[in-house]
Amino acid sequence: MKIVKSFTLLFLFLSILSLSNGCATLPNVSQKMDDAPVGQKPRQIVSSKGLLSPQKSKAIMERLKRSVNPTDILERYIAVVESVTESPLTRGNKVALLIDGKATYAAMFEAIRNAKDHINLETFIIEDDEIGGKFTDLLIAKQAQGVQVNIIYDSVGSITTPESFFKRLRDGGIQVVEFNPKNPFKAPGSWFLVRQDHRKILIADGRVAIIGGINISNVYSSSFSRRKKVKGKPLDWRDTDIQIEGPAVGEVQKLFLETWSRQNGPALAGHNYLVDQKENGEALVSIVGSTPGTDNRITFIAYAAAITYAEHSIHLTNAYFIPDSQILEAFKDAAKRGVDVKIILPSNTDSSLVISAARYSYSDLLKAGVKIYERRTVLLHAKTAVIDGVWSTVGSTNLDYWSLLSNDEVNAVVLNREFAIEMERMFASDLAQSDQIQIDQWGKRPLSQKIKEKAAHLFSRWL
Repeated sequence: MKIVKSFTLLFLFLSILSLSNGCATLPNVSQKMDDAPVGQKPRQIVSSKGLLSPQKSKAIMERLKRSVNPTDILERYIAVVESVTESPLTRGNKVALLIDGKATYAAMFEAIRNAKDHINLETFIIEDDEIGGKFTDLLIAKQAQGVQVNIIYDSVGSITTPESFFKRLRDGGIQVVEFNPKNPFKAPGSWFLVRQDHRKILIADGRVAIIGGINISNVYSSSFSRRKKVKGKPLDWRDTDIQIEGPAVGEVQKLFLETWSRQNGPALAGHNYLVDQKENGEALVSIVGSTPGTDNRITFIAYAAAITYAEHSIHLTNAYFIPDSQILEAFKDAAKRGVDVKIILPSNTDSSLVISAARYSYSDLLKAGVKIYERRTVLLHAKTAVIDGVWSTVGSTNLDYWSLLSNDEVNAVVLNREFAIEMERMFASDLAQSDQIQIDQWGKRPLSQKIKEKAAHLFSRWL
């Protein structure tokens, strides 16, 4: 949520003094794609029993390719991602699309109630409100039953949450870690205020993982108050998560444990965090996580490569759309070669500057043939995409500089025809409730709006 960014900007001068990655840039995706060994070796797929043989991996990919229109995105995308990350493509996963807060919280509460060994929760925002209270009560109850609960929360994202809220969790026996504390004297190692943990992860017993864009807050439940109002009427928040059961959960768990270790969390002993996984479904899933300071911004490369290799369709929904020139060019090039590129963006959000900065790029995209839509009647917070009817992603990553360059992020990439159909159905529903931006009308917008867009664009790196 961008509501906390104003706080961050107030402290930007402190961040600049400490920010070693202040001059950091996004990787050259074209170079990464050129260096990837496409066609030189069979793709590597991991099952619950370990790495599959090249023959079995090839057979799985061939079967998947036959389920969709001819496309090279599978082989070429996988080759690029394999070249920049150690997180494998896993088979045998059961995946479920969770649309909006009601479905996500129901799935989370069920996973928490069923947990027998441990619960790991990592979130950007956890608020001291009714939803936050429900999570707190349930987690403390599970801790009392002997289930170890571990929580990572972002210090800036949860800036408005009182310390008494976290004290209650700790008093209940829960281990709580503040990510990159806003107090530099509490920070582990170097202190970077502009680095934030934007991930939203829940893991139960190492067997069920839920990730996506949904924080712990009343704004995601239609029966509660919202932060944003239009003409006095509160807006519902529109967001998406994914639930995963199967070998990919182990990869989500590794990300959580790595963050816990980097933040000097208490020792995690006496519980089985890396369990032997069972195959629960048919989906191929890779977990794509990014951390500042690493050579490769994996979520950025994954998005850019998938867009570049698309042959039929790109249907993307994103909350904060301020991409770098590489992704903008990838969208335009795709449209020019005949790919059906549709992008749904918010018409309202919790930052008017972000809306203006996003709209700065509309003209170039529209001229290239990209179709842009703005979602009505809700505050769009989802970060999803489905490409060529087979490649899908759900996660925390916005297409802005915060997510692509500065934040810790996580996305699930699903290679599965059935899940892609669900994603397309969800996209079509949002599309039906969106207004298309028409190029002729867009060119006639007031000069004052154009000036505002240009001004916002100048600060796009910090929005």
